[in-house]
Amino acid sequence: MILKGQNLRIYEYSSQGQYKVIAQATSCTATLTGNTEDASHKDIVGNATMNSVVSKGWQVQVESLDVLDMASLLTQIKSRSKFQIEFDEASTTDNQTELKAAFARRGDAYISDITFAFNNRENSTKSITFMGTGALSKVPSQTPGTQVIPVSTSLTKGQFVRLFLGNDASATPSKVIGSAVQLQFHISVTMESATTKDTEGDWIINEPMKLSYDITSNALVRGDDNITSGVEAQDLAGIEDIFEASTPVKFEIANVSGANQRTKGSVLVSGLVTITQLTINAANRQNATYDTTLTNYGDYTVGA
Repeated sequence: MILKGQNLRIYEYSSQGQYKVIAQATSCTATLTGNTEDASHKDIVGNATMNSVVSKGWQVQVESLDVLDMASLLTQIKSRSKFQIEFDEASTTDNQTELKAAFARRGDAYISDITFAFNNRENSTKSITFMGTGALSKVPSQTPGTQVIPVSTSLTKGQFVRLFLGNDASATPSKVIGSAVQLQFHISVTMESATTKDTEGDWIINEPMKLSYDITSNALVRGDDNITSGVEAQDLAGIEDIFEASTPVKFEIANVSGANQRTKGSVLVSGLVTITQLTINAANRQNATYDTTLTNYGDYTVGA
């Protein structure tokens, strides 16, 4: 029987001593890579290369609609937490129970890349890349049962998460990006091989090194909404002023509610950023928009 994508899932080891699925996943990919060198030499006749595997690595990538664990994931990335990751065939009505298939593998990994997307009138998403450190191993047939996560239909709509941007590096930002359409928060962790001649086997041991993050925002140059909230907004002119000043400014990404979705609620992440790119788009017979790329100036803070 052909295996369907919903029945192959990524699991992580939980604090309950069991493996649990990455909840509300929509797609996943496991990539095993053999790094090779040409082993041909003058004693070998012919022109063909002879590729010899000198090391092996692996990574797992997951797309999910569950963004409620954003604070937890951001905290774990900062603390260089190691995850135990597994890919396996899944069964039962909620596609969560491990079947410990012959192809199932597990190993330790770090988050090397993660993107949270909060776009207008769309379900918010996260995309995570786990980079393996050390070997993959077969999943034992005798292991604790799966920790089943209650199925939830609750999703976060992108218009209810907004970027607040200040004019300097001191005051708490109070201005949303006016007429905003799209928002992404992206973290990249540079990984470095820690293998030495004392390391057994071909698998690469990776260690997290440098952390960087960026924010991308897309907004209309001029919106046509009736603003009744009284909450001020950053417009294109304000963004240009910040860019021209070339100094870091405070940001907050927060849950919002109320009139015009401008009332700040719980803060998800905050920090200092500089505007590194500003692109104004004016295509014929389309809304004029502008894209802002903001790059980290130091670390981020989870919450306010």
